[in-house]
Amino acid sequence: MRAVEAVLTYGGGWLDRAGQLRADPARLATLLAEPTSTLLPLWRDHCLVAADLPVRLTGDRAAGALAVADETVFLGMHDGSAVFAVDLSGLPEAAAVEVTGAGAAVDVRALVGRLEPAEAAVQAYARGLLHWHRQQRFCGTCGASTDARGGGHVRACARPDCGRLLFPRIEPAVIVLIEAPGAPERCLLARHAGAPEGAYSTLAGFVEVGESLEDAVRREMAEEAGVTVTDVAYVGSQAWPFPAGLMVGFRATAASEDVRVDGEELLEARWFTRDELRERTAAGRPLGRVDSIDHHLLHSWLAAGT
Repeated sequence: MRAVEAVLTYGGGWLDRAGQLRADPARLATLLAEPTSTLLPLWRDHCLVAADLPVRLTGDRAAGALAVADETVFLGMHDGSAVFAVDLSGLPEAAAVEVTGAGAAVDVRALVGRLEPAEAAVQAYARGLLHWHRQQRFCGTCGASTDARGGGHVRACARPDCGRLLFPRIEPAVIVLIEAPGAPERCLLARHAGAPEGAYSTLAGFVEVGESLEDAVRREMAEEAGVTVTDVAYVGSQAWPFPAGLMVGFRATAASEDVRVDGEELLEARWFTRDELRERTAAGRPLGRVDSIDHHLLHSWLAAGT
């Protein structure tokens, strides 16, 4: 698994999340006021960037952003200094750009080619946590407002006779590279609804209540592509906070070559040999998003056949 983790974006990062500090609001307030602390500003799930890189706020810039922030969350420690994220979504975009000294607001996924994986991981962590706060302003049990606690890692219902605690939720999804049952060696790729003609990728789907990850692999492959799979094997996982996903990668073998797409999520599916995939890459057609585990599943399968 170490080889998988080394190549996947949005996992790891350079932060010590320092969970023990979350229960100490006085210490967090002190850290927030320290001149060495750093703020990562975001605006409606977008990074605020300068020269195509996320801005980092300290000193007067940090104080200015804190004064107008909707939410401030503690992310962790780095080299003895605290790192926080601030949500400026309540401002117009131009105002958020101005107060942070940024040049624009950009989706972190558009920056991946210019960020180190660890940097992308921290930025995505901030994005996912701030998105969760905006979606949990009210208690799902009684409808009362909620307040942030635990350094921004918990929200609590403000109604005394309820007091429900809300924690960030992860939505796991499986993503699968399916191999043909016989020679020649091939993998199954599909064109999803909304994808352009000729754009193929691996199959994926969300895990449902009451099923294991392996159960989800078997169900999703049967529902979407009419394929019964065996030899389901875990490959690796990837943080995907867009907004709250966890992608869990598998390889599996089809029981037969018969394919029957559902016509809703998948429009077509077909088997590809390694040579066919190499021809596609040579023609400039990428195999999966460069920042996705989809990319790793496909390229590791290609490499296994060389």
